[in-house]
Amino acid sequence: MKKGTKRFIAAALGAATGTAAVRAVHNTSKNLADMAMNRKPPETTNQSKQEVSGSAKDQELENRKNTAAERLRNRDYKTVEITAHDGIRLTGHLHLVENPKRTVIAVHGWRSSWAREFGLIADFLYENGCNVLYIEQRAHGASDGEYIGFGLLERYDLLEWIDWVNEQNFSAFPIYLFGRSMGAATVLMTAGENLPENVHGVIADSGYTLPHDEWKYVAENNLHYHYKLMEKYVDKLAMERIGFSSDEYSSVQAMQDCKTPVLFIHGTDDTFVPIEMTYENYKTCAAPKRLLVVPGAGHCQSHLVEPERYEEELLRFWQKFDKVDAD
Repeated sequence: MKKGTKRFIAAALGAATGTAAVRAVHNTSKNLADMAMNRKPPETTNQSKQEVSGSAKDQELENRKNTAAERLRNRDYKTVEITAHDGIRLTGHLHLVENPKRTVIAVHGWRSSWAREFGLIADFLYENGCNVLYIEQRAHGASDGEYIGFGLLERYDLLEWIDWVNEQNFSAFPIYLFGRSMGAATVLMTAGENLPENVHGVIADSGYTLPHDEWKYVAENNLHYHYKLMEKYVDKLAMERIGFSSDEYSSVQAMQDCKTPVLFIHGTDDTFVPIEMTYENYKTCAAPKRLLVVPGAGHCQSHLVEPERYEEELLRFWQKFDKVDAD
């Protein structure tokens, strides 16, 4: 074979290999974006939620959460709807108590539900004078929406829910925004906006800093992808789907502008959202703040590991800020 022919074949093989590699990166990036943002995760996704979160499934915990969720769903509540800023329909569930002291807007996390996320703490909220509005985030449950916005879109939804609460003759009561996981990021990002004066506090359990850093952490640490090769393709898809890049806004930025008191909560053994992200949010927060760190607790498991301490912190937070103006 002539040398020129050999060089041609080698170049052709190299180009083919390079094309295949680029195609593989594109496919993996799309799979990650679909898994993160699509209302329904792709059927071709091989990773289970346990792989994504980096933790093994705890069947005993799952049973407890399922039982508590079913008990919460069977309570007496009113299902309500609003229209989001972009025209989609959002659903919430309002539970009223006798002699209320405050209103809590409860915001669930990624691919979770209002009942599963808050079922185990619902009785505590009711027994301590909380009207609770459990919202279903866009692209979850009964709410409309094709894509999950990781707080970038949902912060505007939450502003609409706050306005709705204040239109229901609840404006005399202080409002607290209580979010877990992606819900925590949602309430933190919302706290960077101009909030009504009767929003007296934010409770952020296991929240991340910004979508980019959360996606990078999960991709590299739990799924073992080389995220540097993928991020520009993932961001391109994010822009197409939700109108934001994954690093366009963050909880850290919101905390720089925050005027509303914040209670940060995180477990040291969280393998889905590392506790360092809460440390960064806490450090940056310009408002009055408290931090509860629970040793040995996994993702959103602080209340399970130390329920008395968790509830005492909530009571202390409410006692301090119920009667204090948000500004």
